[in-house]
Amino acid sequence: MTVPVFLADPADLARPEFVFGGPEGRHAAAVRRLRAGERLDLTDGAGSVAECVVTEAGKDSLRVEVLRRHDVPVPSPRLVVVQGLPKGDRGELAVEMMTEAGVDVIVPWSATRCVTQWKGERAAKALARWRSTAREAGKQSRRFHLPEVTELASTARVAGLLSAAALGVVLHEEAASPLSGLPLPEGGDIVVVVGPEGGVSGEELAAFREAKAVPALLGPTVLRTSTAGVVAAAVLQTRSGRW
Repeated sequence: MTVPVFLADPADLARPEFVFGGPEGRHAAAVRRLRAGERLDLTDGAGSVAECVVTEAGKDSLRVEVLRRHDVPVPSPRLVVVQGLPKGDRGELAVEMMTEAGVDVIVPWSATRCVTQWKGERAAKALARWRSTAREAGKQSRRFHLPEVTELASTARVAGLLSAAALGVVLHEEAASPLSGLPLPEGGDIVVVVGPEGGVSGEELAAFREAKAVPALLGPTVLRTSTAGVVAAAVLQTRSGRW
């Protein structure tokens, strides 16, 4: 059985033995029902890992002993996906799948043709859901570097990310070059732009081209915006040697 992963305070990870409490410890004790002798891995979400064993199980906490510590290096090149806001709950689905696939940074993008718009209180709640989804999916998929979900980005901000990237890519159905054929950098950021349901507008595409981005074709079929990011990530993870 796969050893479960939970988030823990960095200070606790440095101790030889401690009580693992709070919301994460409560989940481990009351929901996962871990018992004495069972294994769990604790991480700060930034690469530090403590391999632990439960020495005593309480109602809402666990006493754990650290067996071994190690640090997981940051993956390179870094994979950044700019996600045009999808409709309904497909945004959380996209975040979940991209987290499982190893995307390092997820940037919600308010594109011109987005049906969904984040404004005011709705924006804060939607962003919180995306971040919560990334956190839970990261633990489920045993990621020790949790993905960063940034603040909502404008088109100008996306253009800035593309300009600074080692490779900037815009997925586009009319592109001549396939994503699978683009030369990849050995380091730095690979930034991939996924448009919303209505696609990337001509003005947006022009701005991204000016920022040195390369339009690329993902494949012969049309994918939903919520699945295009994870498919692109799979292609790039394999070709970059990260997988």
